[in-house]
Amino acid sequence: MRNDQDRPRAPDYTTAALTMLGVNLMWIFMVLWAYAGFLPVLILAVFLNRAITHLEARLA
Repeated sequence: MRNDQDRPRAPDYTTAALTMLGVNLMWIFMVLWAYAGFLPVLILAVFLNRAITHLEARLA
């Protein structure tokens, strides 16, 4: 059996991952807005909001 006491704990990259998710979502929204207009961006935002809410309820 391995001894895990000799290694440091893995860093928590949650904040960095969520920040990059926000940055990527922002540029995707901007490109979609420039290409197709505001309505598709709004529809995508509502869809993502509902999906996150559904996932949160399912995990709770």
